[in-house]
Amino acid sequence: MESLATVPGKNPVTTKRGMVWMQGKPSAWGLPAGPQPLLAGVVPAGFPSPAEHAVEDRIDLNEHLVSHREATFFMRVRGNSMTRAGIHDGDLLVVDRSLEPVEGSVVIAVLDGAFTVKRWQRHPKGVLLQAANPGSADILVGPEQELVIWGVVRWAIHRV
Repeated sequence: MESLATVPGKNPVTTKRGMVWMQGKPSAWGLPAGPQPLLAGVVPAGFPSPAEHAVEDRIDLNEHLVSHREATFFMRVRGNSMTRAGIHDGDLLVVDRSLEPVEGSVVIAVLDGAFTVKRWQRHPKGVLLQAANPGSADILVGPEQELVIWGVVRWAIHRV
C-alpha cells in the first residue's frame, strides 16, 4: 500500500487551481475541489428510462466520504487479499483514523512495522486479521508481534 497520509509540516489536503491536492501533488481522484453537479432523478439498474438531464443540486464528495476531516487519509491498495470485501488491487481507500474498530471492521493494520488491509476479528488467542480472498492467508497475531490499528476503512473507490 502506498500512503498519502503524513508529511511533516504539510497540510494533507489543499486546493490549487480548482483541483484537490494532497501532500503537494494532485489527488488520485483528479476531481475539481468543491461541489460537483448532481443530476436530478435516479439511474435505474434494470430497464432504461427516459433521461432527465436537469442538474438538481451540487454534490461535494467530501461531505459523503469524509466524516472526520483531520483524521481522514487516502491509501492505495496493492494486492488481492480483500477482493471478496469489494477491495481490489489499485483501489483508493478512504481511511478514518479517529474510529475504533468493531468486530468485522476492515482496518489498516501495522503488523511488525508493515501495513496491511484486513478484516479485524477477535479470536480466543488474540486478534485475527482476516483476508477476504480464499487464496490469501488470515493472520493470527501472536503475543510476540506488534500490532497497531492505524485506521478504519470507510470507503473503497475503484474504476468500473
